[in-house]
Amino acid sequence: MNHDLVVIGAGPGGYIAAIRAAQLGMNVACIEKEKDLGGTCLRVGCIPSKALLESSERFEAASHDLKKHGVKVGSVELDLPTMMKRKDASVTALTKGVEGLFKKNGVTRYEGSGTIRDANTVAVGDTVLTCKHIIIATGSVPSMLPGVEFDGDLIGDSTTALSYEKVPGHLVVIGGGVIGLELGSVWLRLGSKVTVLEYMDQILYGMDEELCKEALKIFKKQGFEFHLGAKVTGARTSPARKGGRCLVSAEGMDDIACDRVLLSVGRKPHIEGLGLENVGIATNKRGRIPVNAHWQTSVPNIFAIGDVIEGPMLAHKAEEEGAACAEFIHGGHAHINYDAIPGVVYTHPEIAGVGKTEQQLREAGVPFKAGKFSFMANGRARALGDTTGFVKLLAHAETDRLLGAHIIGPRAGDLIAECAVAIEFGASAEDIARSSHAHPTLAECVKEAALAVHGRTLNS
Repeated sequence: MNHDLVVIGAGPGGYIAAIRAAQLGMNVACIEKEKDLGGTCLRVGCIPSKALLESSERFEAASHDLKKHGVKVGSVELDLPTMMKRKDASVTALTKGVEGLFKKNGVTRYEGSGTIRDANTVAVGDTVLTCKHIIIATGSVPSMLPGVEFDGDLIGDSTTALSYEKVPGHLVVIGGGVIGLELGSVWLRLGSKVTVLEYMDQILYGMDEELCKEALKIFKKQGFEFHLGAKVTGARTSPARKGGRCLVSAEGMDDIACDRVLLSVGRKPHIEGLGLENVGIATNKRGRIPVNAHWQTSVPNIFAIGDVIEGPMLAHKAEEEGAACAEFIHGGHAHINYDAIPGVVYTHPEIAGVGKTEQQLREAGVPFKAGKFSFMANGRARALGDTTGFVKLLAHAETDRLLGAHIIGPRAGDLIAECAVAIEFGASAEDIARSSHAHPTLAECVKEAALAVHGRTLNS
């Protein structure tokens, strides 16, 4: 079969690249080894985890918070099978949606693993596809840890933790990053004791340090148990014992007995079996595929996007790269401002950031001013009964251009979008401060933080 473009992988980056290329008039094929389209994010990542986060948050609200609003409920019981069915239904609807988009846009789908034979040939089983261009969008897989006896059941990864058949009495999470804290939040709300072992000296390493410190205090109040600077040396299942069926070891600590272990120490590019060696593409020390500013590999007509290249492993980053890469292949022009790509942690409260952190600006010697505003002083947050956290904006000290925004608080994942747009368009803190924000809304906190950059907040 002959195509203009073959995309290997139908995750957020791959399926968006395929659809955009088809919209531009190309004859496009997309190869995906899984039966369902959408990749890790849609099938066993972003979507199912957010479904469980939403359901568990409502369970916790019904159990503890509704009475504050004058709503009396009787005995609250957990129906975990129904909660899981709802999660699965959300995933199914969206995977079918991607399938429908392929049909609508004329993308040819091949089921199986794609192997690059040469610069213009990709094999899918016994089927050989010839093409002008190839996009590698195979995503990532969970990283393992030496000494951890992973069995995909009692000691499992995020995929396992999305489908526990019952609430663990004690869950140990190895890794205090986004995935570990989100899934840890789910099971904490549903009744688990959750212990987090993090190798670094802070959780959510890489995000703004002030937000991370605030998050740690909040999560501890919620019931999380944290051990920072913990070097895990092993995890194994053991005969039935007091405290659970798993045993986790870390340097300088007593072994921890628990019911389940969630290994969440990051992800690595999924490149096995791709045939990169057949075309002379070498990976870097981190196992990622080097590309230029237009996502071209060392072979000019072979491109790579998403988790297999440098940058944060985010679905929306991959989507932006997929669309832009297709546009570059078609017309030779494309650009992404990576400083305008936000990151969100969907815990409660939500945590979000875009652009540079305070630490990055200090290390780079960039002069800046910071403006901060607390949700405690916001009318909408008061009405919601959710006043934890703050908005922090960072602007260049000389030009006032917005350099970074960092939010911990209610609906931070939605509020960060305004800041991302501001950075994309080179807006200043003054621009945000002088833009009308509806009252009463949480977005007023962004406006007030912009005013705070110049020391003139109006509501605190």
